Amino acid sequence: METTRQNIAGLGILFVLIGVVCISVNDMLIKELSGDYPLHQIVFARAGIGILFSLIVVQYEGGFGILRTDTPWQHALRGILIVIANMTFFVGLAVLPLADVTALFFVAPLFITLLSIPILGERVGVLRLTAMAVGFVGVVVMQRPWADADSLEVSRFVLALPVLAALTYALNQILTRKLGVASKASAMAVYIQGMFILVSVAFFVVAGGGRFAEGATNGSVIFLLRAWIWPQDADLWLFLGLGLNSAIVVYCLSQAYRIADAATVAPFEYVGLPLAVFWGWVVFGELPTWEVGVGIVLILGAGLFVFLRERQKAPIGGQRPAPGRRG
Repeated sequence: METTRQNIAGLGILFVLIGVVCISVNDMLIKELSGDYPLHQIVFARAGIGILFSLIVVQYEGGFGILRTDTPWQHALRGILIVIANMTFFVGLAVLPLADVTALFFVAPLFITLLSIPILGERVGVLRLTAMAVGFVGVVVMQRPWADADSLEVSRFVLALPVLAALTYALNQILTRKLGVASKASAMAVYIQGMFILVSVAFFVVAGGGRFAEGATNGSVIFLLRAWIWPQDADLWLFLGLGLNSAIVVYCLSQAYRIADAATVAPFEYVGLPLAVFWGWVVFGELPTWEVGVGIVLILGAGLFVFLRERQKAPIGGQRPAPGRRG
């Protein structure tokens, strides 16, 4: 029995590592495409292609019958929260360095632990509270409150977007823990990608012509509201890769947290931070400033401490939330 548990934990770690690598590629591709295409078009293409791959896996895991659920509104609410997390993250990503956005998003596990106190009634000790405080200090350092608005490359609102993404992701995780989800990984991928398609189609109907982006100078606003255009031939491959990558991400992370304790696999998601620094440097020529470097160290250290501490506190087989990704 112990060997079986270890094997499942090892498989869960493998799934989460594959998922995190694909997430880093996903973020890099979206940042690459953000200069020419609107966010809702990229999301539509990614989810539309990704859902096709996910439906193939649905057939492998039991057929279309596994898509039936007794908790449709729960899945809908979770999907909306994931969509908000994605949208705010990627709007920030269009104008901020990849490492900055990724580091700020990794404050999500601290939000999860903090929100579990009033929402789930969990008790959090002094050590974890101190670690959370250290992590939030890292967020404050990256926001550079001592700088005046004119010296910042983007507005403070844009700097706050990845933190909002982390908060909505945390609310999604808390909802999952509170209500419980009993679905196959491929079915959960279909639910989430279906919600992305609905939201992006709604954006197209309202703003697909680009009229709301006319006269805009803010890069994030332009990325969100510019007109849809047919992709260039070279970019079609990027869109296809983005869709396949999305299907892999959602499936691998869902599977990882289904077959192994979250406290075991969650720390491995932090591999995404050095990967974000790597892609930012290699593809976009971005290197973190000293403020971002300090923030990364504080957020990374606090997040890992919280998860390791929760693993010590959790009962055998108990599940803990993931630092999580946007899907």
